[in-house]
Amino acid sequence: MKTFLELAQIRQSDRAYEDKPIEKEKIDRILEAARLAPSACNGQPWKFIVVTDPEKRHLVADASTSKILSMNHFSKQAPVQLVLIEESSNFTSTVGGWATNKHYPHIDLGIVASYICLAATDEGLGSCMLGWCDEKKVRKALEIPKNRRVMLVILLGYSTQSLREKKRKTKEEIISFDKY
Repeated sequence: MKTFLELAQIRQSDRAYEDKPIEKEKIDRILEAARLAPSACNGQPWKFIVVTDPEKRHLVADASTSKILSMNHFSKQAPVQLVLIEESSNFTSTVGGWATNKHYPHIDLGIVASYICLAATDEGLGSCMLGWCDEKKVRKALEIPKNRRVMLVILLGYSTQSLREKKRKTKEEIISFDKY
């Protein structure tokens, strides 16, 4: 069993996947980890759509691809797409957001996305978060109500990419104690 730090060290954004389905038990465990993720005032402002149907996957992949910017063309390879939808939060989280001028659902969705990707890594899967998508096309393909936001598409699959060295800022560049 890997430690959390080991999972964080090996998790990467994978952009190439085997043509191999993911076992339902693995998807269930990833979704359970997501369900258990923390959120502001326990608002849980999310819904997850698991897309495995080939036709719908192609529609979501097309909506997540930009020919002009040459982005996300690898998205059709992933056997599973998790579409993260922003739902309404609870009263306490909403009021807290007004008081602090923060939109907690966006923070919460970032947390849950991290849980999903780390859980996928723990299951031996690759993942990639896609923030770029045509929301209208995704809504239409997956019958998502117009009053809901599509926040992320997370690709899951058996990666064909080697582990890459992480390029990160040094501790001195990003950490300080007791003052800025």
